[in-house]
Formats: sequence, structure tokens, C-alpha cells
Amino acid sequence: MKLWDKGISTDKKIEQFTIGKDRELDPLLARWDVLGSLAHIEMLGSVGLLDEDDLASLRKELVNIHESIVSGGKFEIEEGVEDVHSQVELMLTRTLGEAGKKIHSGRSRNDQVLVDLKLYLRHEIQELTERVKQLFNSLQSLSEKHRDVLMPGYTHLQVAMPSSFGLWFGAWAEGLSDDLHLLGAAWKVANQNPLGSAAGYGSSFPLDRSMTTRLLGFEDLSYNVVYAQMGRGKTEKTLAFAMSSVAATLGRFAMDICLYMGQNFRFLSFPKELTTGSSIMPHKNNPDVFELMRGKCNRIQALPNTLGAVLANLPAGYHRDLQLLKEDLFPAIEDLKDCLDIFDYAINQVEVKQDILHDTIYDYLFSVEEVNREVLKDVPFRDAYKKVGQRIQSGEYTPDRNIKHTHEGSIGNLCNDKIREKFDKAVGEMGFEEVGRALMKLVLQ
Repeated sequence: MKLWDKGISTDKKIEQFTIGKDRELDPLLARWDVLGSLAHIEMLGSVGLLDEDDLASLRKELVNIHESIVSGGKFEIEEGVEDVHSQVELMLTRTLGEAGKKIHSGRSRNDQVLVDLKLYLRHEIQELTERVKQLFNSLQSLSEKHRDVLMPGYTHLQVAMPSSFGLWFGAWAEGLSDDLHLLGAAWKVANQNPLGSAAGYGSSFPLDRSMTTRLLGFEDLSYNVVYAQMGRGKTEKTLAFAMSSVAATLGRFAMDICLYMGQNFRFLSFPKELTTGSSIMPHKNNPDVFELMRGKCNRIQALPNTLGAVLANLPAGYHRDLQLLKEDLFPAIEDLKDCLDIFDYAINQVEVKQDILHDTIYDYLFSVEEVNREVLKDVPFRDAYKKVGQRIQSGEYTPDRNIKHTHEGSIGNLCNDKIREKFDKAVGEMGFEEVGRALMKLVLQ
């Protein structure tokens, strides 16, 4: 079944090529296609394009399909059916006859897939945010738990100054709070209603686009119908940038863990059950899980360029190239969710080494502290720097391992409460609850 079928058979090779992976990926959009159709028929009824009987029967059957999907029922696109939109309409027509054929009035597959994608991506942004929040909470807890456990800080991979596991865990938590701002930007772009733009040039029907906006919980409309179509690709790419930012944080974090688990550092360890072994070296406990996360996250960081290459120089209007975006974006979303889940699972089992800085190889880590002590004795900083440097060169330097950092964000003042405030504010600005209430009302009305 093809919604554009005019009685002419398509060459089978051409059909297979143009459908691509739609049958594989479109079931992810099924729930959202049904919700978009529910809002659309309510609007059609309100402007006199559906009578009460047809509206009631369509509403009931769409709710049944939605409940089946949400409860785990298998939604399949049948052989010979082109996409999710065609499958839903076929199911309605089989059950309701002529009423099922009326559901497409006032829309095109172009704006239908647009609203499906907006609803789906909006949901996935919420799913990603919830996973980021779970990892953030774990990192804040670990930061507090190990706030007084010192470790070396590095610049250029050379020993630099004293740090702490409280700072280290807390740094990745605050990094996630900044990543959340980008997810919030993607949410705002996704949270605009394209339904009613039809093929990109509107409709002569008296559509009420504000009504579908309200019913679907969108914050606003994509008003200009041409831009609504141009928004396909921009939404996906904006989310890809946000995902890339989260992935960059996770990837760098995973790299630190791989280093710190090594025998040359020995700062961290994990239960043996979380590591893998070697087929030839019986002593090995390898950080494969973090290496794979690093690799997956590096791949996700390339996603904006991948999508951008598909979108480059496309003129206004709909083009079939846009179908390809799903093939890279949808699996990447699942990969990032998996990485966030497994990172949170693993990091909560980390074991932190105590008394690392007692080793003499970290003696020079405290040289800045010595310079600062001289300055506090009213020695000019540059003179104090030279004085301590000369003592190091002559072998007369003896470290004093007592340190006292009190300013905001330092070893002695982590400001985890302030970081949480920033994080919670960013989550609150997305308005997940309002969207949830609107969609629940749509299904239950």
C-alpha cells in the first residue's frame, strides 16, 4: 500500500531502493504517528471535515492501536506497505472502512513525518535527559563520598598540582550540566508544531494549527509552512550537536578511567566482573567496557558532520535525501542511551585508591603550595616562584603536604550544591510535565 498510489506499479528494484530502511526504523515512529493522527482528527472534526460518528470511530481505533504499541504489542510494517503512515491508515481502513480513508485530509506525508519526528525526538530528548540526570546524581554522590581523597592533577600529562577525587567526579558532573543546555536547545527546536504545513505550502482547508499545537503539547508552531519543511534536518542536526556534547564528556571521562585503571597509575579499580581478560596473558583485567564507550562516543561526535553532509546545499522544500537522516540518527540515540546506562552502572562500583600522594614521585606536586606560602609571607610572587624553583634545582626542596584550598570550586569547597542548582534549572526549563499531561489528555479524551 502506498498513499500516493495512482494505479501504476513501481519497478521492484526502484521500490526496494527508495524504501531503504523505513520498514526497519519506522516502527519507532508508530506511537507518535498515532498521536499525531489523534490530534489531526480532533482538529478535522472541529472544522467540519469529519462528522461526529467518523470522529468517534477513528478516535477509538487510534487509541486501541496506541495502547497496543505502548503495552509492548508488536507493530510491523507489512510486506508491500511503504511506511508507518501507510500501515496505520491501512489498519484503520481494514477496521473502519471508508472512515479510515478520511484521516489524510489536510495533510501530506511530508508534514506527517515531520510531526512524527518532532514527537519522537522530543521523547528521546527526555529519555536522554533522564539518563544524564541519573549519571549526574551518581557523580555528585561519588564527589561527596571521596571529597577528601587527594589525587594528582595533570597538565600536559605531567604532574601539576594537588587535586581530589571529589573535584574529579564533580568536574564530570558539571560538564553534564553544560551538555544539558544543548539538549535544552534541541528540545526547543523540536517542541514546535509543523502539522498543517502539508507538503510545505499549506492547505486550502480551514485547518486550525493552533489546536493541534495545543493537543500535542507543543510550545509553539513552526508558522511559515515552507520553513516547517525546511525544519526537517535542522531538528535532527541540532539534537546531533547536543548528543555530540554529551558523548564528548563521556568519551573523555572514559579515557581518564582507562588511564587511571592502568598499572602505571593504579588510582582506580573495578570488580573483576566488570573487566575482561586476555587469551594469552592471565594477569589481565581490561577496561573493555570503557574502551567501547570511548569508541561509541567518538563515533557519536561525528554525527553532526554525517547529518550535515546529507543536508548540505539542499534547496527549500522536501527531498527524499532527508529519509537518510534516520539511518544514522536513530541508532546513535540508542547507542548514547546505552552508554549513559552502562556508565552509571559501572561507575557506581568504582573503588578509589587512598593515600596516592604519599608516594615520593608526587613530591613536586606541592611546589605551588610552597610558592603561595612565600607570597603569604609578603614575598612578591615572581620572587617566590624563583626561590622555590632554585630549591628544586638544587635538591633542597622538601614538600609540605598540608594544603588548604577554600575558594569556590576548589578542593575544600566543591560547590556541588551550586552545580546541582544549575543542573536542576536546566532540566526544569524543558517542560516535560506539560508535554506529558497534554499527550495523556489526548489519549484519554
